[in-house]
Amino acid sequence: MTISELVRTFPDAEKYALTSQITRSARSVTANIAEGYGRYTYTDTRRFFIQSRGSAVETLEHLSVAHDEGYITENTLEQIEQQCETVIKTINGYIAYLDKVTKERNIQRQPNP
Repeated sequence: MTISELVRTFPDAEKYALTSQITRSARSVTANIAEGYGRYTYTDTRRFFIQSRGSAVETLEHLSVAHDEGYITENTLEQIEQQCETVIKTINGYIAYLDKVTKERNIQRQPNP
């Protein structure tokens, strides 16, 4: 089940509150990845990937509230948590790659003693 499908099951009273927050934070994950990738510098890309990771964690928090309010089941929350953890691990791996490449390039630029 996608986030969009899931939030459609929430009460109408949450349309401009929790539903909107979950949708925006979930969409922000991929939007920040795309924007970072389009910056063409390791520093900017890294910064946007960190933002993306934060949006994934924010989405999890909103979904925890949805569970607390009885809008989603424990099983649904656990499934989405697993998916988000995979996304976060992937983002962390790419950030580590960017850090490694940046470090290697900085070492190559160091003048010889």
